[in-house]
Amino acid sequence: MSAKNVTVVATFRARPGKETELKQALIGLVAPTRKEAGCINYDLHASPEDPAKFLFHENWTSKAHLDAHLANAHIQALLPRVGELCVAMPEIKIWEQIA
Repeated sequence: MSAKNVTVVATFRARPGKETELKQALIGLVAPTRKEAGCINYDLHASPEDPAKFLFHENWTSKAHLDAHLANAHIQALLPRVGELCVAMPEIKIWEQIA
């Protein structure tokens, strides 16, 4: 059985007054993540209607590559700041490509 591509949709909502700081922290994840093994795309989006909302759309060649990404230092460095920057933990949904 071959590995399936994995898609991740992760949404973040900044605390009031922390929008710019969260945006910069998330932008800082993009360049190092795009260099990771198994990363097909890692795209950050901002809501045009709500400056506090951000969304990552990611595709990975396997769940193992996604798991390695989540263990990387640049991701781990953001985790302690989530409570300070976000109103709640990000909502992360994982999808498997079927066609």
